[in-house]
Amino acid sequence: MPNPWTGKGNPYTRQEMRDRLQTTLDSGETIIAAGAGTGISAKFIEKGGADLLIIYNSGRFRMSGHGSTAGMMAYGDANAVAMEIGEFEVLPTVEEIPVICGVHATDPRRRMWHWLLKVKEMGFSGVNNFPTHCIVDGHFRNVLEETGMPFSKEVEMVEIASKMDLFSIVYVAKPEEAAAMAKAGADAIIAHVGTTVGGSIGVTGAVCSMEEAAARCQSIFEAGRAINPDIFLLSHGGPINTPEDATKVNELTDAQGFVGASSLERMGVEESLTNLTRKFKKIPFSRK
Repeated sequence: MPNPWTGKGNPYTRQEMRDRLQTTLDSGETIIAAGAGTGISAKFIEKGGADLLIIYNSGRFRMSGHGSTAGMMAYGDANAVAMEIGEFEVLPTVEEIPVICGVHATDPRRRMWHWLLKVKEMGFSGVNNFPTHCIVDGHFRNVLEETGMPFSKEVEMVEIASKMDLFSIVYVAKPEEAAAMAKAGADAIIAHVGTTVGGSIGVTGAVCSMEEAAARCQSIFEAGRAINPDIFLLSHGGPINTPEDATKVNELTDAQGFVGASSLERMGVEESLTNLTRKFKKIPFSRK
């Protein structure tokens, strides 16, 4: 149903979110979710027809000219940043598109049930687990797991969000993480295959091949669907950067959609501003 106070737009119930995405699939279209770090990005991503927006702290860093991985570092309060972008930039700007809040579930300073109530009250229609420890590996990941900041905290957050009627669209990097999230009630899983390539601040060497990305996505999708056959399946990151790349993954896997953050927001700005500025630079300054 529409917003009960305004008659349109956010927030949407969990079932309304699921129905909207299913309608997209039933019409033969791919689900497109987009990260937005600014109000103007959100405004024109909505105009382009995206199905939902995800607000997380990395969007602020990305649109400030820094690598999205800055969102994983201690450069501010990730939860507060996401809330601020949503409250003051995105939610007042968009019309109908659902807006999802990135939640740093492992922040030991927050009572997660209490924070999720604030997320819901603000008018977000769902949650996403970012910053996420699923993309941290090696010794440091082991330290996080053993010192009270494990990935399981993100799973617990999704379980609470589900009880609060918040839609959840979550990042996972391994099949076992997909299974855990599906058991917790996640509505959609995003197979995260690494930091996005390309542009001025994308990765170059730290990336897998397209074939490897597709194989990883499919193993994640199968693990999630084994628990919940109705869970939505989306891909993100690594070599999946362009519409052509996302098309390839859709052809090779069970993916039903794509989540673009850098690949939608940052790439669009980089290319369009560069080309537009070059055109202005060619303007003659004297009469003929």
